[in-house]
Amino acid sequence: MNEQDKNKTNHDESLKNKQGDSGAKPSSWNRLLSKRWVFPAVYTAAAAIILTLVWVYQDAGTKPLTQDTAAVVNKEAGADQAIAANGNPDAMEVVASAEDIAWPVSNPGEIEVVKPYYDENGTEENHVEAMVQYNDTFTPNTGIDIAREDNKPFDVKAALSGKVTRVENHPVNGTVVEITSAGNLKTVYQSLGEAKVKQGDEVKQGDILAVAGRNEVEKTLGNHVHFEVYEDGKLVNPSDLLPERK
Repeated sequence: MNEQDKNKTNHDESLKNKQGDSGAKPSSWNRLLSKRWVFPAVYTAAAAIILTLVWVYQDAGTKPLTQDTAAVVNKEAGADQAIAANGNPDAMEVVASAEDIAWPVSNPGEIEVVKPYYDENGTEENHVEAMVQYNDTFTPNTGIDIAREDNKPFDVKAALSGKVTRVENHPVNGTVVEITSAGNLKTVYQSLGEAKVKQGDEVKQGDILAVAGRNEVEKTLGNHVHFEVYEDGKLVNPSDLLPERK
């Protein structure tokens, strides 16, 4: 067999192999994909799965919180709102610990207001009773003066919690103690004996500041305490803030 006959024989065998491959039976996967109903069925199944997932997530988003979870969320939201409103987390503590002013004595029932606050809009009687005479000068009383009927000394206590911002031995007003408190409030105590606190101290409502004493400007009142209240730097009538004496 010459070279030309060999090439022809090989060509014929190759052609037969190709024809044999093309005539082989299709695989089971090819047969399945050839069915017309396969692609619609797959599409329908996928759509059903997607719709199920959407329904599950939507139901989880609208499901009400449990009691414990709701409590935690409400607590956190309330804290965030309080911080946003006040601008500072520490402000929450100030609001929570706000105090009502108290009488600056141990037993309010044992004392009397011996000289009232001078009220510009008060009665003529108030204007007369609330004048303070020092030598030949008359000045309106800027606070109230408190004393015992028996003229005995008594403990003077902090009417509000706060920081001691002044302790001074004044030649006319006697020993003076000033306390600055939350809410732009300031209380001033004059005509004291020796102070039991110093500037910079933190005091709580009811802490003893000193003992009531005497001063030059109101020496006719004997042992007493002159009590002033400032709000936003302005004098206010302490009697309008103090509770009823019992």
